[in-house]
Formats: sequence, structure tokens, C-alpha cells
Amino acid sequence: MESTISNIDIGIVISYFLIVLFIGLWISRKTKTGEDLFLGGRTFGWGIIGLSLFASNISGSTIVGLAGAAYTTGIVNSVYEWMSGLPLIIAALIFIPLYLRSKITTIPEFLQLRFDRRSQKFFSIITIFSTIMIETAGALYAGSLVLQTFFPDLVMWQTSLVLAVIAGIYTAGGGLKAVVYTDAIQAVILIVGCSIITWILFGKLDYDWARVVAAAPEGHFSVVQPLDDEGLPWPGLLMGVPFLGFWYWSTNQYIFQRVLGAKDIQQARWGVIFAGFLKIIPLFIMVIPGAMAISLFPDIANGDQVFPTLVTKVLPVGLIGLVLAGVISAIMSSVDSALNSSSTLLVIDFIKPVKKDVTEKDIVKYGRISTLVFMVIAALWAPQIQNFTGLWDYLQQMFSIIVPPVAVIFLVGVFFKRGNGDGAFWTLVLGTLAGIGLFVLEQFDMWHLHYTINVGLMILLSTVIFVVVSLMTPAPDAEKMKLLTYRKELLMDGFENVPWYKNYIYHIVVLVVVITYILIWLW
Repeated sequence: MESTISNIDIGIVISYFLIVLFIGLWISRKTKTGEDLFLGGRTFGWGIIGLSLFASNISGSTIVGLAGAAYTTGIVNSVYEWMSGLPLIIAALIFIPLYLRSKITTIPEFLQLRFDRRSQKFFSIITIFSTIMIETAGALYAGSLVLQTFFPDLVMWQTSLVLAVIAGIYTAGGGLKAVVYTDAIQAVILIVGCSIITWILFGKLDYDWARVVAAAPEGHFSVVQPLDDEGLPWPGLLMGVPFLGFWYWSTNQYIFQRVLGAKDIQQARWGVIFAGFLKIIPLFIMVIPGAMAISLFPDIANGDQVFPTLVTKVLPVGLIGLVLAGVISAIMSSVDSALNSSSTLLVIDFIKPVKKDVTEKDIVKYGRISTLVFMVIAALWAPQIQNFTGLWDYLQQMFSIIVPPVAVIFLVGVFFKRGNGDGAFWTLVLGTLAGIGLFVLEQFDMWHLHYTINVGLMILLSTVIFVVVSLMTPAPDAEKMKLLTYRKELLMDGFENVPWYKNYIYHIVVLVVVITYILIWLW
């Protein structure tokens, strides 16, 4: 699988790096305040929001992980991608107006308003940990894995550190605005690069879909799998995937920060719906190519090597550089987003409340220093991921621990007005401990349910804890809850007098129809 990369390909990759660094450093000159660094001055329109959401989500770990999972277990894991439209719809309908009207900088700040400071700190710590140790490190590992295909002598920890430093420099300097503008470029490169490799791969199979399906194992192109399926059993499809998606798209600082930087509610809602449409694309340009690879390269032992193999064996000179730039784009967009969001959480949720006299200049300084520190931590942890069975399993197993209690206090909390600070805090503590317990039992081969089913069970347990503890302790202020929980006026907030074609509800209807059609096609 070793490949000699041409000077043309190297030139394309170097040019990309220089462009991204130039944009980040240019924007850094205009980054003066904490709001500039963390929210881009709240100036983002729907297009830049949608592209940035897509690029930050489709990381190098996603590309490598999805292709590998499609090769080994089928396209069932594609549901994480195209079903993202559903939680994005929930975000558009309910959480965007709640968040933006609250003028928060971090998602944990909303928990302080809705519940109390304890929940804010606990959730913020969990988010920082998961963002650095899972998202950032996973992206760096995937990037190192791909680069080692082209340059076999590279050492993983050194490669991870170099990638982290490049992303860390422009992120620390330009903040969220540098992140979203470079993300927009990266999204376009990513789509173009992966589309090219998909088309060439399909061409090697004579553009014959029947041949693609016939070459794969039975059931490889179906999303409904039996209970004992290792990839995604059907109960997990119903019990786990929707809640994993909700947590990721509505409560995750790493993703939602660019939505908090929107000009207004209209731009934010259009942006997340646009991202919902973009999220349909990976099924066709990342997942299906991994499944098609079975007929051309049937002897790949490690699923994480599927995508690098396709790049090296399928693409001609020049296009290798373009696709490699696309993968590096994905890595950069994930790493920069993760570093910026983690520094935002640390400064806004922990440093600013303690240092009452902190200035805007100090906030920017602390944000940049914390970005660089997190950069080093993620780079050092990334090589350890190779000790897990597969990149995709690593990511999802970690998420299955932290997601359930968080999803419950947000999703149930906005409808259950009686929910209070005690209920939220103990749900986070006990739910997280229970998740860690299940994870430990799995490692000792004492628990055998798929992690997506575990998510569903933990959602149920966390809901019981939240409701019972809340009912046993004093009720929150009813008047305050009116502004921090669901009310029907939220649905049309900011869209009272717009023409029908600008109404996001119509866009949602189209998105639901498309997702439903895909589900029927893959059933």
C-alpha cells in the first residue's frame, strides 16, 4: 500500500496549507475581543454556517472511519450521516431561539440559566474532555494514518503534533472567524475530492450498480441489520442513533459554536437546515465507496486502511494531491473547531467567573494560551487510539458514555418545566458513572449489548433519575422557566413576516422528504 507521491501532488497540498495559514493569520489582525475570538463577532450568515458545520463534522476520522466501517460491516453506519437532518431540525425548531435569545457564548451557560452552576461546570468539563480526547485526537490519528500511507517513515506522534500545530496557530490567532472561513474552503475541497474518487471507483466497476451490489456480502447495502450485527443492530438504529445525533447537533459546543455566532435567528436556522442537506452527501461519496472497495480490494485486513488504499490505488497523479488536500482539510476543520470550542469553554465557564476584573485583552490572551495547551494534549494522545479495535468503534464507544445524561437534561429539560438543578446535576453524575460502568464491563467481556442499545438503556435510566430527583426537590422559578423552556411561539420566532419561500419550515419539509426517500431506498 506504499505509494510514491508526485511533486505535483505535494505542491497541491503545500499550496493548501499556505492558503489556510494566510487566511487565519490575516483574520487574526482583526480579532480584538473575546466575542471576536469565540463567536466571530456574531456576524455569520447561513451559507458560511452550513458549510462550517459540514466541514467540522466531516473530519478525517469520519472519512477514514466511515469508509472502513462500510467495508467491514456494510453501509449501515451511514445512518449517522444522512439522519443528521432530523436532530438538525430539532435544533432549528427549538434550541436555536432558546440559545440565541439567551445571548450565551457556550452551551453549558444555558444549563446555568436553566438549572444551576453545578450542571454548567460538570457538562463543561465533560465537553472539554470529549472534544480533546475524542474529536481532536481522533482527527489527528486519522490524518496521521493517511499521511503514513504516502510517507511510510513518518512517526505517528510527530505527524499528529505537526498537524495540531498548524491548526493551532491560525485558530489561536483568528478564533472562530478564522475557523469558519477556512472551514468553508475545506468543505468545498472535501466534497470535490471525495466525489472524484467515488466516480473513478464506480467507473472501474463499469458504472454498474448491480455489479457493485452483487460483489458485496448479502445485506451489505441495507441499514436494517439483525440483533447480533456488529456494526449497528436494528434496536440501536431506533434507540441510539437519534439521541447520539441530538447530542451532537444541539448540545455540542464543538459543533454549535458557529451557530451561536450567527447574525440572527433567521440566519442560524437557515444555516443548520443547509447543513442537513449537505449531510446527505457523505452516504454517496464516503460510505458507498468503502462498500464498493470490496470488489476491487477484497483483502484489506484493517478497515482504517480502506480509504488510504483507495486514494493510493485508484487515483492518478494530481488527483491524489487534491484528495489528500481534502482529507487534510477535514482534519484541519475538525481540529480547529475543537481547539476553539475547548478554549471557549475553559475561558468563559471557568476563568471568567473567577476573575471578575478580567479585561477583553485578558480573555483573548487566555483563549489563545489554552488553545495551544489543548493542541499539545490532543497530539500526544492521538497515537494511543491505535490500541483500539477501530477508529469508528473508538469514537462511538466514547460517545455512548457521555451522551445519554446530557441528551436527557437538554431534551427532557426543555419540555419538563418541573425539572430542576438537583435533577440535572444528579442525572449528569449518576448517568455518567453508569455509562463508565457499562464500558468497563464491556472491556472485561461481561456486557455484550451493542453501544447504541446501551445508549437507549442509559437514556431511559437518566430520564428516570432526572424526573424522580426533580419531583423530590424544590421546583424551579416558574416565571424564569417560561423563557428557558419550550413554548409554541418559539417555532416562528424571527419568521413572523417572511414570504413562504424564505420560511425555514418549508425547507424542513423538503429535507424530511429526502431523508424518508433514502430510508425507503436503503431498507
